[in-house]
Amino acid sequence: MDFELRQAREKLEREQRERMQRAKAKAERERRAKAEAARRREALEASHRERRLDAARAQEEADQKMEEVIQLGKGVSFSHMFEALQYDGPGDKIKLPPSSFKELSDEGALDKGPMYFRLSKVKDTVQGATMEQDTEEATCCGVLEFTAREGSAELPMHVWNNLFRSDTPDVPLIEVKYVSLPKGTYAKLKPEGAGFSDLPNHRAVLETALRNHATLSENDIVVVNYGQLQYKLKVLELKPASNVSVLETDVEVDIEGSDSVLDNEENQHVLVPLEIGKVESSVVGEGKFRYYKFSVEESVSEKVASGRANIEVKIDTDASGGDTDIYVSRHPLVFPTQHRHEWSSYEMGSKVLILKPHDSSLVSGVYSIGVYGFKGTSKYQLSVAIKDVNSQRIGEHASAPGSVDVDSVLCRNCKRHIASRSAHLHEAYCMRHNVACPHEGCGVVLRKEEAADHVHCNKCGRAFQQREMEKHMKVFHEPLQCPCGVVLEKEDMVQHQSSTCPLRLIVCRFCGDTVHAGGEPVDARDRLRNMCEHESICGSRTAPCDSCGRSVMLKEMDIHLIAVHQKS
Repeated sequence: MDFELRQAREKLEREQRERMQRAKAKAERERRAKAEAARRREALEASHRERRLDAARAQEEADQKMEEVIQLGKGVSFSHMFEALQYDGPGDKIKLPPSSFKELSDEGALDKGPMYFRLSKVKDTVQGATMEQDTEEATCCGVLEFTAREGSAELPMHVWNNLFRSDTPDVPLIEVKYVSLPKGTYAKLKPEGAGFSDLPNHRAVLETALRNHATLSENDIVVVNYGQLQYKLKVLELKPASNVSVLETDVEVDIEGSDSVLDNEENQHVLVPLEIGKVESSVVGEGKFRYYKFSVEESVSEKVASGRANIEVKIDTDASGGDTDIYVSRHPLVFPTQHRHEWSSYEMGSKVLILKPHDSSLVSGVYSIGVYGFKGTSKYQLSVAIKDVNSQRIGEHASAPGSVDVDSVLCRNCKRHIASRSAHLHEAYCMRHNVACPHEGCGVVLRKEEAADHVHCNKCGRAFQQREMEKHMKVFHEPLQCPCGVVLEKEDMVQHQSSTCPLRLIVCRFCGDTVHAGGEPVDARDRLRNMCEHESICGSRTAPCDSCGRSVMLKEMDIHLIAVHQKS
């Protein structure tokens, strides 16, 4: 009996323990489930809270950005991302799609005068769902027209090169913002290479280049073209802001000197100063130029103009297989070439060039010398001197130069008048040792051993030594192509590039700029006035007459003053 009771009690206790363990396990599971639910609820609330904060921050940034856009645009809000494309054109004016014109018109931008935009490059790296702007690579510009395809903006080379300086991405994206810019009052620029300050009236050349620009931005590179030469200037400082407008304003321009060293500028167009009477030594490679400049003062020019002195350019070439040519011009032709120059010498070896100005009143001024490496690498010594001219030349007599002694006969070989008493002896010696050149119009008498080295060009008939003929044919008779497309020989090319080439540089008589001349004017009256195409178009602008206030074309102003106001 006791045994059965004990078994029953143990069984009951065991069942109670099992029920307690199951209850504890159930309570633990419920506790863990509640904790997991609380954790998930907190995580979800934190996620929702973070999203709300991100949305608030994004809205705040958007509102701030919109406020900045409106502030920059003086009430005009325009900010879009476009794909950047290139187009070939001068200046800094971009092309936008037609939809931009409608949006800007609705914003009232057309009533605020010229439109300016700030361009910034958008980085390719994506953070979250937004793309970063590169604030370091940014510039300002104007607008040319609204003809670009939708979703793109076309940039001229000036804007493209300043915006994508390091590299160009596969899909270049830019952000275009409408901004309001102050009118510029001061600009400091610095040439990246030497030679820009050597240009005649280089400030006017820079002013001509800036006429195609609507804005200037600090650290931008401005490209100035002068004929076939190209100069780059960096914008160092602007006032009153780092981005300014240059339309309808007077800007004080300060040009700093270049940091480039002249010794390292062999391949560039740089004028090395040359003092009269001093010798300059250097080396020039084949096909390369070395340029120099010297000045002739007024006191010296009087002697040269009167014929009492000559300007002598001398070059001594090292006889080591190289050969040079020299070309000289007077400013404003700064860099003489094979086709554009006033004086030249093509003799082999050392040579002396006498400068005789065509106009005696234009002797003083700055002259440029171009030493050209015709063959091989040549070492040379260059000097300029003012040499006095003797009033009576050697061998000059008071009697007329054509007078002939009556007691003389004409030698049948050398055609010289010889005293009759020695005529037979002279002719015997002359026939034995001398020979006259048979070329028509030459007749020069040569020693027989030198006759084989005396040759004439079969194209122009000039006489040379045999070793000089190859150079003569290459310099004078090798066809040359002008940048305008015309193919001519050397002498015709010199005439063409100085008088008829549409790409020749002239100083316009109306605007004063150094520009390409262009072709012949359409108006026959302008052709009679020796105007070029640019002057014909430029002179068609009107200006008020100082006497009567009437608007008259610039090219008709002199006729108007004579016909209406009887002024000479």
